[in-house]
Amino acid sequence: MGSIFGKLFTAATFGESHGAAVGVVVDGCPSGLELGVEDIQHALERRRPGQSAITTTRDETDKAEILSGLYQGKTLGTPIAILVRNKDARPGAYDEIAKTYRPSHADYTYEAKYGLRDPNGGGRASARETVGRVAAGAIAQKLLVAQGIEIRAYVERVHDISLPTDYDAFPSISQVDQTPVRCPDEDTAKRMIERIEQIRSEGDSVGGVIVLRARGVPAGLGEPVFDRLNADLAKAIFSIPAVKGVEVGSGFSASLMKGSEHNDAFYCEKKKVRTLTNHSGGIQGGISNGEEIVLRCAFKPTATIFQPQQTVTADCQPMTLVSKGRHDPCVVPRAVPIVEAMAALVLADHWMRQKAQRESFCK
Repeated sequence: MGSIFGKLFTAATFGESHGAAVGVVVDGCPSGLELGVEDIQHALERRRPGQSAITTTRDETDKAEILSGLYQGKTLGTPIAILVRNKDARPGAYDEIAKTYRPSHADYTYEAKYGLRDPNGGGRASARETVGRVAAGAIAQKLLVAQGIEIRAYVERVHDISLPTDYDAFPSISQVDQTPVRCPDEDTAKRMIERIEQIRSEGDSVGGVIVLRARGVPAGLGEPVFDRLNADLAKAIFSIPAVKGVEVGSGFSASLMKGSEHNDAFYCEKKKVRTLTNHSGGIQGGISNGEEIVLRCAFKPTATIFQPQQTVTADCQPMTLVSKGRHDPCVVPRAVPIVEAMAALVLADHWMRQKAQRESFCK
């Protein structure tokens, strides 16, 4: 069941990195939602490989095929199956490492769990699996936009190069996508690109931080105690390959503050309860409070680097590995739509759960 996400609005992804195809089955989407392949295709274009000089050279068109769940441009309320065929798979490129464990990859752990693994590009453990998540997230975002909820992610940091500390905007998609690194500040983006290109020339990789913002989220989303909204968002983001940390609101910096500094004071604006500050990141007690949801997610450097690394084979023979293949020197720019997709899946699921509960019992 580890490949199924959500409770009412669910997404079940399938496929391997160098298999025939990848995709997703979305279930629980309400009927009557206007949806076309172009809605999904736009999201996939933002995620796909080979889109710029600072990403992998794997050339996938990532054309979506909707196999079920639509009639005359509207959702039926039945499962929506989406298929994306792999066009530029090269499984032969991984023959040499079929019995070798690549440092910081899932080769050893997948073999320990299942007793065998697909060595071609990491198989199911590859970030190629996120194609299905992004497709499902596009549907979730369409549902949320109809409720006035907007989600935006952008790159805040690459290696040690960050946005100015006072940057606190909710940028447009065009501002985020104006550069291939998906940082909304042009000067910072230029320095980030230069750093990625430098690191790539050294056969190395770097990580970074993505900020996720959601506005228009109504108060009341989230389920105490174990299905807190922040807990489900953290689980969703942590499920993305290469994520090593998630902060909601003030995050770890809260540990350096006093309660008098951190508490978000309430006030009323046009008979609506608001907070003067947003250290809580839009979530209190695991439930949304109506303020903008803000979280940060940290990505590690890409595990595949083109420098000699010490490792062992499956029969415990030591060896030096020099990786081959096509890989991102920094996964962060292409992870932006993935982060948005996972947040959308969580918010859509919790919006449906709240709607069902309130309409059923609180009329």
